Amino acid sequence: MLTPALYGFSVCLGLIIAIGAQNAFILTQGIRNNKPLLIALICILCDSLLIGIGVAGLGSILVSRPDFIRWATWGGALFLILYGFRALQSSIRGGASLEIQREEVTIKTPSLILATLGVTFLNPHTYMDTIVLMGGLSAPYAGTERFGFWLGAVCASTLWFFSLTLGARFMAPWFKKASAWRILDAGVCLIMWGIAAALVQQARTL
Repeated sequence: MLTPALYGFSVCLGLIIAIGAQNAFILTQGIRNNKPLLIALICILCDSLLIGIGVAGLGSILVSRPDFIRWATWGGALFLILYGFRALQSSIRGGASLEIQREEVTIKTPSLILATLGVTFLNPHTYMDTIVLMGGLSAPYAGTERFGFWLGAVCASTLWFFSLTLGARFMAPWFKKASAWRILDAGVCLIMWGIAAALVQQARTL
């Protein structure tokens, strides 16, 4: 039987590696070298907070408020639609090279922080994975075991986000051609709109 820490690590890693808005955002900004370590740190802190809320037993608050979930779902879908539209524009516009992209697409730190918080907190799936699901799985544990579950999950989050940031740096040489940027931005657009479509469908059933 897995220890609480290893169980929390395994579950969190399995949830977090799925392709989604947050991972696509981190990968894109990492390739563009837009303060990737800051973005990774923000995502780790957000995950730690949300998982902590779930492990503390507060996930039932969101589950018991269907109106909150419904409006959060619509809001998340709208945000992802707009972000996907921006990625589509970037794909159509294109660019010359990696060096030029870094100069033209560099985002100011406050805007970058807000965008990172947006892809994290405006996605209802984030709450379902961290607060509701992780919180529910930690229910059988108590005391130090529950803390171990949370710590294992945080370690998985830390490992993944820093690995994704490092991986983006290794991918950077592939993006010296404008065509690579067009493909990446088009892919980001499809991911964002695909998730948004799923959220809209979910919101209509709530």
